[in-house]
Amino acid sequence: MLRRMNRPPGRILMTLDAVGGVWRYALDLARGLKAEGCAVVLAGLGPAPSPSQRQECEAIGKVVWCRTPPDWMTHSEKELDGFPEELEALVDEYDVDLVHLNCPSQACGIGFRCPVAITSHSCVVTWFQAVRGTEVPQDWRWHYSRNRSGLDRADVVISPSAAHAALMQTCYGPIDRMQVVHNATARAPAASSRENFAFAAARWWDAGKNGAVLDDASGDAAWPIYCAGPVEGPNRQRFEFRRACLLGELDNREIRALMARAGIFVSPSRYEPFGLAALEAARSGTPMILADIPTYRELWDGAALFFAADDPTALAGAMNLLAADGPLRRRLGSAAERRARSYSFDQQVRRTLVAYESATQRSLARG
Repeated sequence: MLRRMNRPPGRILMTLDAVGGVWRYALDLARGLKAEGCAVVLAGLGPAPSPSQRQECEAIGKVVWCRTPPDWMTHSEKELDGFPEELEALVDEYDVDLVHLNCPSQACGIGFRCPVAITSHSCVVTWFQAVRGTEVPQDWRWHYSRNRSGLDRADVVISPSAAHAALMQTCYGPIDRMQVVHNATARAPAASSRENFAFAAARWWDAGKNGAVLDDASGDAAWPIYCAGPVEGPNRQRFEFRRACLLGELDNREIRALMARAGIFVSPSRYEPFGLAALEAARSGTPMILADIPTYRELWDGAALFFAADDPTALAGAMNLLAADGPLRRRLGSAAERRARSYSFDQQVRRTLVAYESATQRSLARG
C-alpha cells in the first residue's frame, strides 16, 4: 500500500502549456495536489490560454505565463536560454518548496537548490526512435543534449509508463531516480446505448498518431470511422483524411460523449508515452482496438484487441470482427472499464507525492 508523504510540499511551481496533452495532465494533477493541502503555482509556456482555459487554471491556483516557448515550438535553441532566469525569479517570488517541470529540457541550466521533479511526457528524441526508428536529425540534436542535462539535474524523473521509461533509457542512456506514475482521468459519462460506428481522437497532424493507417482501414471497415482532433499542427504539419469522417476539433466534453456512444474506440498510434484517449474510452466501457505498441500492451493487455501498427488490413479485420460480434464487444468493454479503475486520480496523486518525497530527500542530501 502506498503511503503519503509526512508533509507534502507547501507550494509547488508546475509548468504546463495550453496546446498539448500536458495541459490536462497538469490541471488534473494540480487539482488533486490542492486537495492534499498543496498550493500550486501554474507557470505556462507558449501560446496564451483561452479565456476558458485561464478560468480553469485560476480556479486551482496562481497562474503566470512565461516568455519562453516550449522546446518543441522553438526555431532556435537560443530561445530557451532565458528560462532558468525566469524560473528562478518565480521560485523566489512565490517562495516555492518544489518545482515540477513537465519537460526535461526545462531543467537545463537551472542553479537553484529547490527540489526538482520532472515528468517526461514525450520528446522529439523518443518520438523519432518510436516513429521513424532513427536518432533525432542532426539539426535537432540539441534536444538530446538539453534533455539529457535536465534529466541529470532532476531530483526525481517521473514517467507515465514503464514502456516510456524503457524507451527514454534506450535513447538517453541510464537515468537515475526514475519512477513510474501512471496517468489518470476523470469519470466518464454514462454510456446509454451504443451506436454502430468507430471513434478515434488524436492530434492527427502528428505522424506518430498514424492517421494514414486508420484512413486506409476505413475503406474496408464495415462501420464508419469518425475522427476528432486537429489536422494542422503549430509548425505547419498537416494530415488529410480521405476515407474516414473528420469531425474536426471538439472539446473534451464532446469527445467523451462520443466515446460513450461509440461501438468501438480505435487508436492506431505508433508513439504513446501513456495514451490518455484510450483511458478515457476505457472509462466509458468502450471496446478498444489498439496498435500493438509496448505502452498499450503494458496498460491494456487482456482488455483490448491489438493489431500491427503498420497494417491497415489487420486493423480493418479487427474492426469487422468486433462489429459482427456483440458479445465480444461487451466483454472487451467490461474488461477495459475494470482495468481503467486502476488508473485513478487517487493513485496518481499518491504516487506523485511519493516521488516528491524522493526529490526532497535527494535535494537535502545534495544541498
